[in-house]
Amino acid sequence: MSKRYSPPPALYPFESRWLDVDGHQLHYIDEGPRDAPVLLMVHGNPTWSFYYRKLVLRLRDRYRCIALDHIGCGLSDKPDDAHYDYHLAQRIADLDALVQATIGDQTPLSLVVHDWGGMIGFAWAAQRVERIERCVILNTAAFPMPADKKFPFALWLGGRTALGAFLIRGVNAFSAMAARIAFKKPVSKDVRSGYTGPYNSWKNRIATVRFVQDIPLEESDRGYPLIADTAAQLHRFADKPALLVWGLKDFVFDETFYRDWQRYLPNAELHPLADCGHYVLEDGGEPLLDKIDAFLASTQAALAGSDTGVVTEDPPVNITATDERPAAG
Repeated sequence: MSKRYSPPPALYPFESRWLDVDGHQLHYIDEGPRDAPVLLMVHGNPTWSFYYRKLVLRLRDRYRCIALDHIGCGLSDKPDDAHYDYHLAQRIADLDALVQATIGDQTPLSLVVHDWGGMIGFAWAAQRVERIERCVILNTAAFPMPADKKFPFALWLGGRTALGAFLIRGVNAFSAMAARIAFKKPVSKDVRSGYTGPYNSWKNRIATVRFVQDIPLEESDRGYPLIADTAAQLHRFADKPALLVWGLKDFVFDETFYRDWQRYLPNAELHPLADCGHYVLEDGGEPLLDKIDAFLASTQAALAGSDTGVVTEDPPVNITATDERPAAG
């Protein structure tokens, strides 16, 4: 029996909460005042709510921050295939169950999404557009693969071959690779362990490989109709405040995805980061937290009836080259 990972309290100082989803325990955190504006944070693969820890710590005095661990990820249960359907549609249903259990079916909320969190979060939100107040989008997608993007060989190997699946589950290849190349700035051993720790056995890596196998690349793939339908609904978010943060050194979600987002959300505030990678919240550090904080504060005023002015694009920021904080857009 695999032991559930326990993150260091100094890095993850949150109260763990649990939701029963069809007999499985879904872990989540729910930090901040109950009557504060709600931020729903949806992670990707192979991360978990740990990815959002610094953002939650920054914002929880003024916002209600809800961040889940998908089933099979982080501190949530990791059932086998006979007991759980590791597919995009089930992820969306799980997210809906969490929202219903925490804030019900009427409370407005803002989306914060990364990696697979974009597909899951926007597919859920596309059926509830009127509830979404604003979006913070971090190196992710909610639409099919851009036509000019070549699918990375490592992901093809992991998702489409038996050898790749064995490497992911047998030696934690996907999580270990991400812990090496998804960061472009130095991080501590404890932080790296925080990302890989939940995936400490063959059993506990099931979601890591199933996520890769579930990437919808072709129309015949099971999740493709769902994500194509979500893409067709993205125009309905075009007039909502959105902050598009992009680590330009991401080897998967590169500038082809960044450009497509700008076509879908032409009014989004753009914040490209020239020396940040896929784990952009880690690489961006305090200046990026400042940026997100400022965006939320200004748009909160707008939601309350104030005019915050014209949205602009920030120039690409190289955080290692300067200690100055990027100007708010």
